[in-house]
Amino acid sequence: MNIGIDHGYYAIKTRHFSFPAGISEYSHEPYTLQNTLEFHGRFYVCGTGRQPILRDKTENENYYLLTLAAIAKEIKQRGGRQECSVTLAAGLPLASFGREKKAFRDYLLYSHPSGSTGPVCFRFEGAPYKVAIEEVKLFPQGYSALAVYPELIRDEPSVLLMDIGGWTVDLMRLDNSVPNASTCRSLELGMIRCIDEAKEQVRRSLGLSVTDAQIERVLAGEPCSLEETAQTVIRQQGRLYVEHLFSAAMEAGFDLKALPVVMLGGGAALAKRCTAPQDGLCLAFFLIDEKVNAEGFERILGQFQAGSKNR
Repeated sequence: MNIGIDHGYYAIKTRHFSFPAGISEYSHEPYTLQNTLEFHGRFYVCGTGRQPILRDKTENENYYLLTLAAIAKEIKQRGGRQECSVTLAAGLPLASFGREKKAFRDYLLYSHPSGSTGPVCFRFEGAPYKVAIEEVKLFPQGYSALAVYPELIRDEPSVLLMDIGGWTVDLMRLDNSVPNASTCRSLELGMIRCIDEAKEQVRRSLGLSVTDAQIERVLAGEPCSLEETAQTVIRQQGRLYVEHLFSAAMEAGFDLKALPVVMLGGGAALAKRCTAPQDGLCLAFFLIDEKVNAEGFERILGQFQAGSKNR
């Protein structure tokens, strides 16, 4: 089974699922088995809140544990066997792809702190799994999403990809459908910055302590019982965030009034709602399904495997 996983700072995404990248450890079985991973005698509730930002995702085992949870979810969703082999398709920003590739691949392949490899035995939501991670293939984030929507760049000589993630916004220009590596930029302006600033502005202006979940719901345009004045502040912050994002992209050397831009990632939906005519964008495409990178990783892996079999 091929499983694509997008290891975001804010959320873990697969073809069928998206859940927060937070994790809570327990020495004994917690109050619920929902989203609970049991591994090496410890219990972990996956998808709880937000974990501290890790510039190096391999510095602790959290992302490995979240990977096991993602694998279990996909196996169950696809009706697969709980004892099986998988190939993981994951991604890294193009700006740091070469530097981080080997370390991240090794991190996902190794199943024990000692560094030994072999089938990984764990339980997820009470069900036992024995999974051999046979291989890990890594692909560039953002660019891989175009494997799902190749028509967006087919007739454009130059296009800007803007992957709006949890912590970073990765920018990359494509010329004649080929990534221009010298143009890659990674800005620490992801959605976490937007959410944190909205919380602070609500606290300053109204004295209310709102949660991340409330802010996410308001920014998504979904119903919320939060008072209207607070919702107005949150929506205003969403618009200011998008204005700042466009300004930062221009300062990084990308003329959004001349270049078509493809926006994707968790912040693409907010950018779509908050983009105004006065922004004067040349042409904008919004891939608002935050799982599109994971699906792209998986599709490219399948294409590589099919090509290898045909040779």
